[in-house]
Amino acid sequence: MTKEYYFKEGCYIEEWQNSADDESMSIAKVRVLAKTQTKNHALKKTNERYVILSGQGNVSVAGTHWTVKKGDVVTIKPDQAQSINNTGTEDLVFLAICTPRFVEDNYYELGLT
Repeated sequence: MTKEYYFKEGCYIEEWQNSADDESMSIAKVRVLAKTQTKNHALKKTNERYVILSGQGNVSVAGTHWTVKKGDVVTIKPDQAQSINNTGTEDLVFLAICTPRFVEDNYYELGLT
């Protein structure tokens, strides 16, 4: 597990599992501050799932928008536009599970949602 760090996407990341020794997947805890939205972005060659642990927000995936809360799971395919907006007054916290594992080279920013 790594110490939490700020990522250019607009959120805080704590890597729980992300190693070249296990290319098959990665798990990170993500924290989005209250009233904050992540940048619209996509991941090349990477499937991603958000497992919402606490807080609430609106998620956008491939042009579709919906509300998420604790216990919800969001599935995102490679190259799908995505962002999440924390609409609450507390941090929005979720796990980001990527297959294969997340590598920064696969991250790219897109235009506005």
